[in-house]
Amino acid sequence: MEITINQQQHRIPDNYSVEELLAFLMPEADKGIAVAINQQIIPKSTWANHKLNSNDNVMLIRATQGG
Repeated sequence: MEITINQQQHRIPDNYSVEELLAFLMPEADKGIAVAINQQIIPKSTWANHKLNSNDNVMLIRATQGG
C-alpha cells in the first residue's frame, strides 16, 4: 500500500503498524520520536496496535538537542 511519510510517497506492506514502520525506517531510534498520522498525534503506547491505512499522511518528528 502507499502512504506519505514527511511529504514523500512510500510503499509499505499491508497491515503495517506504526511500530513496524519505525523499526524499518529508524531501527536505532527508540526515543525522541513523535508520530502524527493525518494530523493527529499517535501516543507511543498505541504504536504496536495502530495499523496504517492506504493513503495515510504520516509525519515523523525527531527531537534534537542543541542551543
